[in-house]
Amino acid sequence: MNNLEEKEKKLNGLIDRLSNLSHSYSQSSYDAESIKTKKNQLESEKKEIENKHSELIREHKYLKEKVKKLQEEVNKRSELEEKFNQDIDELNQETEELVEEIEKWQT
Repeated sequence: MNNLEEKEKKLNGLIDRLSNLSHSYSQSSYDAESIKTKKNQLESEKKEIENKHSELIREHKYLKEKVKKLQEEVNKRSELEEKFNQDIDELNQETEELVEEIEKWQT
């Protein structure tokens, strides 16, 4: 029996110590409310930031596609310009040859 009484005393002592600890570390209801308010505010800000992040990702993807299309268009135009310049060069050469032929015939 003595063993049980000792265990009961030790248990009661531990319960007292725990209750003292919980009282010494407990926060006032104002602090708890303040923490909850801050937590809710941070969660709200987090959601807002996540939404902005998602929007920025969508915008980045859209702009990336647009840049890709513009680059393709620039490449096409460069090819067309190069082809046009080649055609002009060929015409210039033909014109020079014709002028030379005409000069030959005139002399």
